[in-house]
Amino acid sequence: MSRIGKAPIAIPDKVEVSVTKGNEVTVKGPNGALTRQLDHDMIIEINDGEVVVKRPTEQQRHKSLHGLTRSLIANMITGVSDGFKKQLELIGVGYRVTNTGNLLELTLGYSHPVYFYVPDDIKVTTTTEKGKSPLITLEASNNELLGLVAHKIRSFRKPEPYKGKGVRFLGEQIRRKAGKTAAK
Repeated sequence: MSRIGKAPIAIPDKVEVSVTKGNEVTVKGPNGALTRQLDHDMIIEINDGEVVVKRPTEQQRHKSLHGLTRSLIANMITGVSDGFKKQLELIGVGYRVTNTGNLLELTLGYSHPVYFYVPDDIKVTTTTEKGKSPLITLEASNNELLGLVAHKIRSFRKPEPYKGKGVRFLGEQIRRKAGKTAAK
């Protein structure tokens, strides 16, 4: 039995979870509402303020879906109650970021600025302090969408291994390489 899959998910106060016939799970809370269509084979039960996910058989397919389904529901509940947050920092001389609403303007050493529109479900803030790297803070209730947008922003200028310049997650460790002079 899946260790993750068999763990029940506690439903916090102010959060409402409902499951329809085709395993469409709807979670409503203070940070909004999320709906997701899950695999129709999985058995999702709501008992005494907990969500329990069960699998119908011991097939490999059902075993692999068991933990996934439980994790997806747990992320939905966490998202509408607490929310998710990711921070990206820009490392490099002249690298800047500003936002106007959900439109990010990134200056990343190219001949032109990079404009990126962040979806409306995500709240964007940028901070620039003297002597510190510019920060992009993304907050959302949907963890999947948040991760996709954060990695898209990171892909505009991935951190390079020699000087470490680029867009990276806050606290991310970059594996550094020695340059040509280290070989002599």
